[in-house]
Amino acid sequence: MMNGHSLAEVFGAVGIFAFVTTVITVIIVQIGATVRARAALAREDEYRKLASGGADAQQGIERHLGEINERLAAIEKVLKTVE
Repeated sequence: MMNGHSLAEVFGAVGIFAFVTTVITVIIVQIGATVRARAALAREDEYRKLASGGADAQQGIERHLGEINERLAAIEKVLKTVE
């Protein structure tokens, strides 16, 4: 049978094991959260760049449409003159 001293050693070993396991688990969870947060920030940055590029492309298209409208108006003027 175990005496009080041996029983205390067993409880101490189990307690230390539980503590170390808890600390390791918390560290792993925090590292995972950090990795996920960094991935989310990188993804948001890519979306921001994509949106900026889309806005720039839209402005370019609007400029070209304005030029096309001016040319079309000039062609219509020439056609009316020819009639």
